Amino acid sequence: MGINELPPNLLVILCISLIFLSGCGGHPKGVLTPIADTSSPGLSRVNLLVATTRSRSTVPGEMFSGERALKPTFAEMTISIPPDSARKVGSVAWPRRLPPNPSRDFATLKAKEIDIDAAKSWLSASVRKTPDGSVLVFIHGFNTRFEDSVYRFAQIVHDSRVHSAPILVTWPSRGSLLAYGYDRESTNYTRNALETLFQYLARDKEVKEVSILAHSMGNWLTLESLRQMAIRNGRLPAKFRNVILAAPDVDVDVFSQQIVDMGKQHPQFTLFVSRDDRALAVSRRVWGDVSRLGAIDPEQLPYKEELEINKISVIDLTKVKQGDRLHHTKFAESPEIVRLIGSRISDGQTLSEDKVGLGDHILDATIGTAAAAGHAVGLILTAPVAVVDQNTRDNYGDRANALVGASVQARTAATACGAGRQGADAGDTDCRRERQK
Repeated sequence: MGINELPPNLLVILCISLIFLSGCGGHPKGVLTPIADTSSPGLSRVNLLVATTRSRSTVPGEMFSGERALKPTFAEMTISIPPDSARKVGSVAWPRRLPPNPSRDFATLKAKEIDIDAAKSWLSASVRKTPDGSVLVFIHGFNTRFEDSVYRFAQIVHDSRVHSAPILVTWPSRGSLLAYGYDRESTNYTRNALETLFQYLARDKEVKEVSILAHSMGNWLTLESLRQMAIRNGRLPAKFRNVILAAPDVDVDVFSQQIVDMGKQHPQFTLFVSRDDRALAVSRRVWGDVSRLGAIDPEQLPYKEELEINKISVIDLTKVKQGDRLHHTKFAESPEIVRLIGSRISDGQTLSEDKVGLGDHILDATIGTAAAAGHAVGLILTAPVAVVDQNTRDNYGDRANALVGASVQARTAATACGAGRQGADAGDTDCRRERQK
């Protein structure tokens, strides 16, 4: 299929994504090379336990790649966060150059691979420091490099002020817009490893409560692992209290079946939806025009009835317009929302739209600032002509550069159609359809 044969609305989405990418800068490579700890005033430190099915990287300061390992690996990370006065809450302050300046940049203080016994010891010590014996597990989304997942989760832990022991589960994502299929299969590849972690947390008597936060494609991995665990054990443990599904890239029909398979004793699910999520709109086209869970209208049937039956809380973020241009990552970018997530997890309360006060005054005040953990534009890649980012150029070289040229042609064609200017045939069927929209 050529550029001119693309459906007009898909062509427009491709062009919007290209514009989005053109405004995004990269960050230095090797940011996970530890620097000396400093005692500068106002700095915060976030300690993370990492469980990953990624392969080790041979690149200094990268630690893990996007390829798949034969068995899980663990790591202990400490990330320095600059004072709030030096960055916008909700953002990851990537260093402009290396070594980073901790007074204004995120910086890595510790990045140490550990064995499973050391990981268990880290977890035990960290849980004992919490006031309620709680753990927060984060599963990132599509198109996420290892350093992106580490820094994003560190930002969420810091900005949410959650007091749970933080565990990052990072699966093999190549961090490329051309790797959607590979990433999706990598979530399936990681299901057993994530279930094994869940089973351990369920057995650990020191762990009193488990909360899970998943984003985008990470929701598929989360739901499949919970479903698998429920089938194996007959039910899910009561200590699995909260599961927050942020912009889930999950088929709504499949989700309905997953909930049934989990049984009546399942965690309190909180669903973050946004009907203006452009990334999920493209995903819907890719997956046979079946609605994606993160983009439903919770007030419409049959969704409203199913959500009520399964006692799933919904927070509709459609009115939140700030943040990334595809509206896919509002949960992490909005200071008020990420803090509300943390307070509800820490306070042990059910997260619902009424209780967190997400009325117009919150929605109007919400400010989104950072590029998201899932790099929302990634869902575009399954289109016949892909758009690419700098990471893709790193991975695919000349092939990616050729795709950039094709994408520029797509943007030119869509612009010409939209304006009806020279370069677009007035009788062209696609252009007529585009102008009639």
